[in-house]
Amino acid sequence: MTALAPISATAPQPSEATAKPVAQPFGLRIVVGMLGVLIASLSAGLNEKVTDLAMTDVRGALSIGHDEGTWLIALYSAAQVAAMAFAPWFSVTVSLRRFTLGAIAVFALLALLCPFAPNVETLYLLRLLQGFAGGCMPPMLMTVALRFLPPGIKLYGLGAYALTATFAPNLGMPLAALWTEFVGWQWVFWQVIPLCAVALAAVAWGIPQDPLRLERLRQFDTLGLALGLPGILMLVMGLLQGERLDWFESDLVTLLVVGGAGLLVAFFINEWTHPLPFYRLDILKRRNFTHALITLAGVLVVLGACSGVPASYLASAHGYRPLQSAPMALLVALPQLISLPLVAALCNIPRVDCRWVLAIGISLCGLSAFGMSQLTSEWTRENFYWLLALQIIGQPMAIVPLLMSATSVVAPIEGPFASAWFNSVRGFSAVLGSAVVSILMTWREHYHSNRLVDHLGSASQALDLRLEQLGGAENIGRLASQVRGQAGVLAASDTLLAMSWLAAALLVLTPLMPLRVYPPRPVVPAN
Repeated sequence: MTALAPISATAPQPSEATAKPVAQPFGLRIVVGMLGVLIASLSAGLNEKVTDLAMTDVRGALSIGHDEGTWLIALYSAAQVAAMAFAPWFSVTVSLRRFTLGAIAVFALLALLCPFAPNVETLYLLRLLQGFAGGCMPPMLMTVALRFLPPGIKLYGLGAYALTATFAPNLGMPLAALWTEFVGWQWVFWQVIPLCAVALAAVAWGIPQDPLRLERLRQFDTLGLALGLPGILMLVMGLLQGERLDWFESDLVTLLVVGGAGLLVAFFINEWTHPLPFYRLDILKRRNFTHALITLAGVLVVLGACSGVPASYLASAHGYRPLQSAPMALLVALPQLISLPLVAALCNIPRVDCRWVLAIGISLCGLSAFGMSQLTSEWTRENFYWLLALQIIGQPMAIVPLLMSATSVVAPIEGPFASAWFNSVRGFSAVLGSAVVSILMTWREHYHSNRLVDHLGSASQALDLRLEQLGGAENIGRLASQVRGQAGVLAASDTLLAMSWLAAALLVLTPLMPLRVYPPRPVVPAN
């Protein structure tokens, strides 16, 4: 059966058609250049994850409080998501090679400076700017894969992009343990510098140089940038700070969330009418593309909970540090280097319907979440191993088919717009997942705490006898700690169970929304 041809897009604007990039022959240089962009993209993901996990040690070394530490994480994440939205447009204008090299160089320089910040305000600025630089790199990886790779191996390039969503987050915990336990907290920031040096050399040698397309600046979407950039920053920071500040009980969170959402609504209205927008909204009319975005968001929320909740449970229930939780993350991270290419090879077989591959992947991730939801206060990391092992295959089987399905309906000239959509949803989903997990954990912990206290109150005579056996009322604190601990275990169980239901909902969408697509193949010229 012949390959499904990409659905034609609306005709490009004149400014888009006048400076079409010249086709480049595929060879060793392209492979090296793409590896450079991959290393840079993984560095950006590692920088966010490792800094988050090692924030306790960073705060202690820099003498900053818990609240200041949360803003360091929020500023970096917000800037990263915002940059993912606008980077593809600028890369087309100044050229892919120039833009990528500039982002990598700025990212590494800011990493070098962060440990030397004289005060927390300066560190805020450095992390904000580094977030912008880091967010520019993952969209470039997708752009390189779509533009330079031949059809027969394009799926392997998309599989490499999937590493930024599956491999890098799971590698964060082992690296955080390595730097804080054995080397030095400064390497939480400096770890990316050697990787960026390699990436700079690879990109400079391997990625072809396109001409400048400064004529695009005459149609620059100034209003879109003025609305979208602060809108994304405000909304992401509001979601990340909401749980700590009690959501809409806080005027600041209300301003950030409501104001950010309002700016984004105005931004998308503007994008619909602008001749050279940052986002092409008409792409969402394509069922496969919209389904891929929805499912990607849900899958990343599930995967984030399946990695974050067990680590949080082990830290609170058994006092695990990142070093003790690192084997769980490594169990999922390292096999991705083998399983992702294998899944790409499977999806590259024309007889294989990638919708079935997607369904199996979502099922494995949902089964992993459901199994983890059976945890008790006796569980240690060994109890999670076989459940996490399901994600070794489940994660790539959920991500690679989505990339294949989405890109199959996108014409080459639409690559930057597809990259903006896909990376923005990917970045925002990680933030949304963190907020959803925090809300569920807090809500269910309060619920179970009240239930346990009511249960103890109904047995007040037995409770008084128990306190007397423990040595009197001075041990009430010990009993309260036990109640909080059990409530935390039950809350973690409920949260993971909710993730399994989310996976089931995503599974229902798979046979309903996307159309079957076939792996990309070269177009055979007619005789």
